[in-house]
Amino acid sequence: MFTQGSTMAQILKSAHPIANTADAVPKEQIQNDVKQILDLVYGGGVAILPLDVAYAVIGSKENAIKRIFAAKKRSYEKPSGLFSNWQFSNEIHILPDEKRAMIREIIDQEKLPFSVVAPFKKDHSFFKDVDPFVIQNSSKANTIDMLLNAGDLHNEIARQSWEAGTPVFGSSANTSLMGSKYRVEDIEPEVLNAVDLIVDYGLSKYHNNLGRSSTIIDFSDFSVIRVGVVFDQLKSAFKSRFNVDLKVNPH
Repeated sequence: MFTQGSTMAQILKSAHPIANTADAVPKEQIQNDVKQILDLVYGGGVAILPLDVAYAVIGSKENAIKRIFAAKKRSYEKPSGLFSNWQFSNEIHILPDEKRAMIREIIDQEKLPFSVVAPFKKDHSFFKDVDPFVIQNSSKANTIDMLLNAGDLHNEIARQSWEAGTPVFGSSANTSLMGSKYRVEDIEPEVLNAVDLIVDYGLSKYHNNLGRSSTIIDFSDFSVIRVGVVFDQLKSAFKSRFNVDLKVNPH
């Protein structure tokens, strides 16, 4: 149910009482919430959402992405990420089969959140109606960042957006360089005031004192672009399953 919040945005709270994004929410409610979110985003709106890794801010149109970057004071050198699942990565990322298998195994067996950066098929039909500005600022050096396994709401957004044939892009819901936020009330006012819809599902599952969000891995060489939540588990899984060392830049 929508109610008016302290900002100009509408607030969507879970009708099923939850305190944490890891709490069970009925599948039908998540599906209905996501439909409302995507209706707004596909109409040019901006929304803040609860993910297991942190709260995120999303859009799909040029003006929405510009609003997000402006509100966050985010450099255009840092592209947005694509809300994704295994099917996205399998069909759009350009990777050898052994690396595709790694991604699927981490998703299915380890069930850990992470982001994959890899070259992608720019001419894939999924991007046919995306504004050039949006693609330009959601990719870098011919690669795209896909967020995977970031919770039930995230996964349902990915599923419905794939079915709709229209991608959703976003980043963490915070002022740039100020650390991820794990509750709506901790998000800076300038970010809250820039959106049309705020979805509140309580505290993010992987909340932490370091302000970390998803771990971002460049699959060209398994270098770590950003150390994020559950990094130690990811590092252990890549080593034990594939004998791959995730490489962290010491700087």
